[in-house]
Amino acid sequence: MALYDAARGTARGVIAMACRPTITGLENVPKDGPFIVAPNHLSFLDSVLVQTLMPRKVAFFAKAEYFTTKGIKGKFMKSFFEAVGSIPVERGEQAASVAALKSLLDILAAGDGVGIYPEGTRSRDGKLYRGRTGVGWLALTTGAPVLPVGLIGTEKLQPAGSNMIRPQHFSMLIGKPLQFEKTGTDHSLPARRAATDAIMDAIAELTGQERADGYNKSKSAEG
Repeated sequence: MALYDAARGTARGVIAMACRPTITGLENVPKDGPFIVAPNHLSFLDSVLVQTLMPRKVAFFAKAEYFTTKGIKGKFMKSFFEAVGSIPVERGEQAASVAALKSLLDILAAGDGVGIYPEGTRSRDGKLYRGRTGVGWLALTTGAPVLPVGLIGTEKLQPAGSNMIRPQHFSMLIGKPLQFEKTGTDHSLPARRAATDAIMDAIAELTGQERADGYNKSKSAEG
């Protein structure tokens, strides 16, 4: 816990000084108990920003290579991602698959927070894509409240294809919790889809993004 607080405190100070972010809705984060954070996804940095700026710990998936890189940089990355609660996922594994999602159940059962991107991968054109139903599965299975989060301007911090981080103002807007009936794993696909669509509608209200009709595809999937 001390390492987590130190890592987050340092990162928060740097972000506040360099970017002067606008943050609203912190009062919507439950004081205790499990919760699911569902943000839109514009930048590689989104998970770190949410983990750093949220008042409670939020576990996100992160590429396994962040935990295995050699050298001083690798040690720093591993320490940081472990400290903020990231969960290593092998490259190519679908973070929205049931197998990966089940790894989040223990975290929620312990009364902690998890984060999942309904779009699956980051949007490269700024549109808000159709939500994949993993977030609906998680909400219905656990009954944990879902916090829709709108990130605005984070794509400017590290443009696609660039390794450089450029300090820019951005906003993180946290919506009111969405509560769905706890059904366990015994729920229908239409129920999962309805929950996911409700979450995406809430995110759209926060960000004002243009909606895309279909699912987003990763760059590798596009060829």
